[in-house]
Amino acid sequence: MKEAGIELMKNTKSVRDIDIQGKRVLIRVDFNVPMDEDFDISDDTRIREALPTINYCIDNHAKNIVLVSHLGRPKERDWQFSLKHVLKRVERLLGRDIAFGQNIEDVQKLQEQSSDGAVILLENIRFYEGEEKNSKELSSKLASLCDVYVNDAFGTSHRAHASTCGIAEFAKERVAGLLLKKEIDSFAKAMTNPLKPVLLIVGGSKVSSKLALLYNILNVVDKIIIGGAMSNTFLKACGFDMQKSLVEDNLVAEARKILEHAREKNVKIYLPVDVVSTDNIKEHHNIKITPAQDVPEGFMAVDMGPATSKLFSEVVRDSQTIIWNGPLGVYEIQAFSRGTFNLAHALSDTYAFSLIGGGDTADAIDKAGERDNMSFISTGGGASLELLEGKVLPAFEVLERK
Repeated sequence: MKEAGIELMKNTKSVRDIDIQGKRVLIRVDFNVPMDEDFDISDDTRIREALPTINYCIDNHAKNIVLVSHLGRPKERDWQFSLKHVLKRVERLLGRDIAFGQNIEDVQKLQEQSSDGAVILLENIRFYEGEEKNSKELSSKLASLCDVYVNDAFGTSHRAHASTCGIAEFAKERVAGLLLKKEIDSFAKAMTNPLKPVLLIVGGSKVSSKLALLYNILNVVDKIIIGGAMSNTFLKACGFDMQKSLVEDNLVAEARKILEHAREKNVKIYLPVDVVSTDNIKEHHNIKITPAQDVPEGFMAVDMGPATSKLFSEVVRDSQTIIWNGPLGVYEIQAFSRGTFNLAHALSDTYAFSLIGGGDTADAIDKAGERDNMSFISTGGGASLELLEGKVLPAFEVLERK
């Protein structure tokens, strides 16, 4: 990452740097949590991560606190995406009643009627057409609800929306929440003057989504592990026939170029030396372990093999700072999860600083039972990827500096 970019974000004022006593505070939180068809929340991590900032504002005698979030990607007002489904869980975790406003006007009335320290949740901000368009009108209305705007939604900080960017133009004070500061401090620790050697573990299905990351990270890391389906494209760039494996043929030349750039910068790239493959990913009765260059005809690579798992674990053990973005196999299917889970166990056994980015990676680490053994798990997928690509997130540019 360009140091100027991360330094700019590191110098962002946080809610701890200002006086909020007696002031109306609006916090942009990220309550976009997964739910089943009965609206039961399956993972409330994002709500829990928002609690320190909310509690800080309560403990420091804010006049009232308005919580603003999105849920899903509704095209219009739709009960399926109502934040009412989230309200009870937030109340239980916060340990207090929370008022609910169907719209901005309702929130204004609740603010006038409520006692000091009241917490109010606004209905899904994406029910407003102007949110994703970063409408000045909506931004101004949101700003009218507060004296202090606090952004604590890292997962949406790469989006220039009314509740993440536009509101800052009209707010009297605009600062980062405690989670947002923690995210930036963790990325700064991993990418500016980190303990060396620095290792990037990158996986997932597509090289195309990680191109900018790979080019930028070559200036930061000492070694890179490439796994998951995206490693197939690199293996094909090395001349291997990957048979029916997922390969981005149009990016084989680009993969070759990245391998060349890495050699020029003395960055060691590790690819699978053996793979687990199957001829049917759904039924997977036929599973074979072969050298990476010998995928059987009609088969596809779906996980790393045992020799690769051992190699990658040794690379992890010899690293002091580890950044991981993207699972290294079809971890959702038990038969193909061993490589990803083994790597998670290897990370948990090190004393390295480990930074985990991306929802699938966090989910894989959860399933491996290693969440508590990672140094930091980011709450933002797209946002964390853009930070690793060297970008300054738009929601940070509008906040106050120290």
